[in-house]
Amino acid sequence: MIIEVKNIDVFYGNIRALKKVSLSVDRGEIVALIGGNGAGKSTLMKAIVGLVQKRSGTILFEGRPITAKAVAEIMRLGLGVVPEGRRLFKPLSVIDNLRLGAYLRITNRQRHQVQKDLEGIFRLFPVLKERIRQSAGTLSGGEQQMLAIARALMGQPKAILMDEPSTGLAPIIVREIFQVINRLKSEGNTILLIEQNASMALRTSDRAYVLESGQISLEGTAKELLEDDSVRRAYLGV
Repeated sequence: MIIEVKNIDVFYGNIRALKKVSLSVDRGEIVALIGGNGAGKSTLMKAIVGLVQKRSGTILFEGRPITAKAVAEIMRLGLGVVPEGRRLFKPLSVIDNLRLGAYLRITNRQRHQVQKDLEGIFRLFPVLKERIRQSAGTLSGGEQQMLAIARALMGQPKAILMDEPSTGLAPIIVREIFQVINRLKSEGNTILLIEQNASMALRTSDRAYVLESGQISLEGTAKELLEDDSVRRAYLGV
């Protein structure tokens, strides 16, 4: 397993946001975490990357405990993040945002490899090459999401957390983003996909978990959850 979450509890004051949450992501898998607003999906992402304190439980990355590690330490181990809302450096250009994604590699004298990776990014996202000198804040919503994914890939992560990549995008752009995620899957990338669009997430992933009121209520293969009556009623509008 690359990511293992074991019995994680997170509190905001006296409010228990996560209740003994456990999940795992194996190498080369896309695992979806679905649930409604306020279910705790983003809290779990923040717990994994070290942005919120855990009351109890353990988080492992490639078998190594990261429960109490700082965000920067976790990133150095090879965990990439595509945050909700993109969180780009909007005054900076597309190329500068991409180079920031590879910051640790550049400081480790991997400049030549970083340049080769840029060429791969522009094959995956041709529109970013067209906008290479444009400031990130002037891109469309879909282009900003592509840049956020590309920035994470520039760090050559061993696994990627994607937090609500479809938020705020038109349906046609959502389809484009999920086409990119499917291509990343075909290239062997490991992704934990935190997503409110349950239909798209389940059609893209290998396995999935349903988070309700801070706890896992269902888990199984994506196919099993797509056919589950409770999931179909609650999240697929069937």
